[in-house]
Amino acid sequence: MICVNGVTKRYSSTVVVDGVSCRIQEGGITSIIGPNGAGKSTLLSMISRLLPMDSGSVTVDGLDVVSTPGRDLAKKMAILRQDNQLTVRLTVRDLVGFGRYPHNGGRPGPGDRTHIETAMAYLDLTALADKFVDELSGGQRQRAFIAMVLAQDTDYLLLDEPLNNLDMKHSVEMMRLLRRLTDDFGKTVVLVIHDINFASCYSDDIIAMCDGRLVHQGPPAEIMRSEVLKDIYEIDIRIEEIEGNRIGVYFA
Repeated sequence: MICVNGVTKRYSSTVVVDGVSCRIQEGGITSIIGPNGAGKSTLLSMISRLLPMDSGSVTVDGLDVVSTPGRDLAKKMAILRQDNQLTVRLTVRDLVGFGRYPHNGGRPGPGDRTHIETAMAYLDLTALADKFVDELSGGQRQRAFIAMVLAQDTDYLLLDEPLNNLDMKHSVEMMRLLRRLTDDFGKTVVLVIHDINFASCYSDDIIAMCDGRLVHQGPPAEIMRSEVLKDIYEIDIRIEEIEGNRIGVYFA
């Protein structure tokens, strides 16, 4: 379980995350939603220790993210940031292999190679293993980064806007893949996502933020209600049920 207790982040006099407390249970997909500037990515960055918090605490299965050695934390939790920029030219196999660094310290063994090949096969990247990452399409590139965090073999995967720069087809493929990943491997996936309908269809739990505060948390059936969504986004959103999924209609 991830336990977030009274976490706050300020930039000068501006409070970006304001005393957020929540529990993220093991297993399944938890989506963090909310309007731009709600503090979603900042919260995820503090949970993953990419960003220091000004107050509060975060524990992952009882491990304090501030005091736990980085290598130990990296065996428990993997993070994929929104801006995946490479400073060197890598093949897909080399990129996925970086996920094993917390386990091997840069000296891969047979067990590491098994994890790398398994992750690439699961993400349908085996045929692209020797291609350079900058030669891939946007969807292939995103799958390669997901394969890297899968190869890291952690219980928790934290993904900041994994649908960023993906078209509709590749966004659907990515969400289906994350759903399979949690079901097949028992992983806990926490992701920041803008599309409320993807969150509704694929999540087990939804955390909704607004103005730096957590305003709602619960399963999709509780969050995907017109009055709740208006509280979050300040617009009228009609809810339709399609094949058992609650879909928000907000274009008209």
